Amino acid sequence: MSKFFLDYLEELEAEAMYVIREVWAQFDRPVILFSGGKDSIVVTHLAQKAFYPAKIPFKLLHVDTGHNFPETIAFRDRIVEQKGVELIVGSVQASIDQGRVREEKGKHATRNALQTVTLLDAIESHGIDCAIGGARRDEEKARAKERFFSHRDDFGQWDPKNQRPELWNILNGNHYQGEHFRAFPISNWTEMDVWNYILREKIEIPSLYLAHERQVIWRNDAWLPYSEFLPQVDPSEIQTKKVRFRTLGDITITGGMESEADTLEKIIVEVAALKQTERGNRSDDKRSETAMEDRKKQGYF
Repeated sequence: MSKFFLDYLEELEAEAMYVIREVWAQFDRPVILFSGGKDSIVVTHLAQKAFYPAKIPFKLLHVDTGHNFPETIAFRDRIVEQKGVELIVGSVQASIDQGRVREEKGKHATRNALQTVTLLDAIESHGIDCAIGGARRDEEKARAKERFFSHRDDFGQWDPKNQRPELWNILNGNHYQGEHFRAFPISNWTEMDVWNYILREKIEIPSLYLAHERQVIWRNDAWLPYSEFLPQVDPSEIQTKKVRFRTLGDITITGGMESEADTLEKIIVEVAALKQTERGNRSDDKRSETAMEDRKKQGYF
């Protein structure tokens, strides 16, 4: 890896740690949104470096759909134990049981959109005034509109046309009671930056990101992992393929790609040649041209 590229990663790291420290300085009850995906793992690692030798000062907040990859939950629990942080879990199943949200039905049903209510309920019940996320501007056009400090009103909603300017890296976290912020310290990173940083820092990641054999079905132009949660599956649809996942979410909508990339070095080579964004295999983003932005306006991640 060239010195120039090392310097570039160090610049991104410094920028991200600056944003993370600003969150700690300006807010009273901030948390890290932790999904067990590579971006939230990197944000947690950056928080650890930003406050070293002290422990991470933030709690982790995970919105559990109840339809997660088992590997993701096991990885989450291991990270919480290793880093000695407190975990807050918001349960979508509890939201369903309480009548706060209604379960979708049908072949393409997913709990992904239901997470918004669970997230906003967790933010309100724990008095959270800032939630740090791992979203990046290169992921999706709606996320490209975000600031480092992204304001949410007292209903938890986001207005992309009413965001504060961030000139000269001055971040404004002032808010009224009931409002909160989302902070995105790795906004300027790309997927390639994330993988190169993970390789450089030797950060542990879930095995789901590495190519492995798995039972899958072809649906919504992607290899969806077969599980008990996938609705209306004909046994004849199930195949065994060597796949890996570029992004992790609810198991019912996270599509895998056929791949031989079973090491970090191979992933980096593969990503360099890909033309589709990493969320291209997420069926929740295919529901409409503005699916992500519509969810974000309602309070989604």
